[in-house]
Amino acid sequence: MICKTCGTQIADKALICFRCGHSTFEPARRQQPAKRRSLIPTLIALVILVVGGVLMPRVAPGTVPQAASVVLLVLAVIVLAWRVFERRRR
Repeated sequence: MICKTCGTQIADKALICFRCGHSTFEPARRQQPAKRRSLIPTLIALVILVVGGVLMPRVAPGTVPQAASVVLLVLAVIVLAWRVFERRRR
């Protein structure tokens, strides 16, 4: 058998070419490319969380605990960090 990649003569039962390392057969099933998810829903949620966290105490001072705005800002940071982590993991 002759390697399709480099043209080297190899054994008929060889699984890979000893010279170039390429496979001598096609896989039975090709791997599907990963679908890219849209970034728009994440950005919209992030903007809503940030705007809510920044503007909430200013709309009606004294009625909203400061902890609520801090929680919203922390959630926004978590969403952003999670999105960046997911992107780098691919």
